[in-house]
Amino acid sequence: MTPTSPDADRDRDRDHLAEAVELARGGMEAREGGPFGAVIVRTDDDVVVGRGWNRVTSTSDPTAHAEVVAIRRAARVLRTFELEGTTIYASGEPCPMCWAACRWARIDRIVHASRREAAGEIGFDDQFLYDDLARSADEQSVPVEHLPLQAGADVYQRWATDPSFTRY
Repeated sequence: MTPTSPDADRDRDRDHLAEAVELARGGMEAREGGPFGAVIVRTDDDVVVGRGWNRVTSTSDPTAHAEVVAIRRAARVLRTFELEGTTIYASGEPCPMCWAACRWARIDRIVHASRREAAGEIGFDDQFLYDDLARSADEQSVPVEHLPLQAGADVYQRWATDPSFTRY
């Protein structure tokens, strides 16, 4: 892609964000889920490789957030689980799960149109998640317990010693 001006880059960002917002509107009006949309774009050629909108209620899948749906679609299109060289445009600031999914997918950049506080004002308040993550495991609202099991350690050891497994 030819170098562009900062203004052209910002215009392109706004265009992709506008698409994410339209996906949010469409999914919401189709009663498929909450008001969230996402678009994943390859940075080098500005091609959209994944689109998604919130489908939590229509699929009974609590992980079917717009960003996760878009990541799944982009990974299928690109035939890889590593999405380096892409930007995700989200109608809303990604929740902790979606932020982590973006990081695991190796997405280079996250651009969002609305802050999490605005989502909180309409009932999508993720602050309890941020608060819980900041606590130690023994202070979190959902108990997290460690129960050692040799078979679990054996599986890890097998992974660590066999180079034929695909690393990620």
